[in-house]
Amino acid sequence: MSGDEDYVYDEESGEWMPASELAAKQAAAERVEVRDAVGNLLEDGDQVTLIKDLEVKGAGQTLKQGTLIKSIRLTGDAQEIDCKYPGIKGLVLRAEFVKKR
Repeated sequence: MSGDEDYVYDEESGEWMPASELAAKQAAAERVEVRDAVGNLLEDGDQVTLIKDLEVKGAGQTLKQGTLIKSIRLTGDAQEIDCKYPGIKGLVLRAEFVKKR
């Protein structure tokens, strides 16, 4: 942090703080928390398993309960996760149907 940084007033805390610190605080507040079926916090790269059989629309197949999905990606939506699975392109699952491994 440099000594010549601008200070800005944070209305939430009622304090003056460096502009970079306020920007980081606001970015953290905007980050969406995605939780699995049992409440575990999910992050990019996590492995999850399905807690029930899911019919994949457009793919003509069903993913069975217990299927392992490797390396998920968060989408910015609190309930949707982007997944890769062999033979299915653009798979998006609802977080309520998975459990973190």
